[in-house]
Amino acid sequence: MDFDWIEPAFDVKPLLPREIEEAFEDPFSLRLVPDAKPFTIQTRYFCLGKTLDEKGIFSIYRSNGKLIRVICARPFTDEENRLYERKKQENLG
Repeated sequence: MDFDWIEPAFDVKPLLPREIEEAFEDPFSLRLVPDAKPFTIQTRYFCLGKTLDEKGIFSIYRSNGKLIRVICARPFTDEENRLYERKKQENLG
């Protein structure tokens, strides 16, 4: 899938678009569909993945099946990192 980086809705300076794309390509990334009301009104998804240099990135995005539009992205919190690592170990074991 391709990414739409035209006029992103957030400040991409802390994270490079390349890093965000790497997190989506992570074979252990978690793709989640939230059930909270604000996210169900307009379809949004969560992605938790790591870059090649192990930087954890949490993203909120939307997709039409061909194009991904990242709404927000930031580094993992400690809790998100623990969830990612736990799920990764479950998939390996």
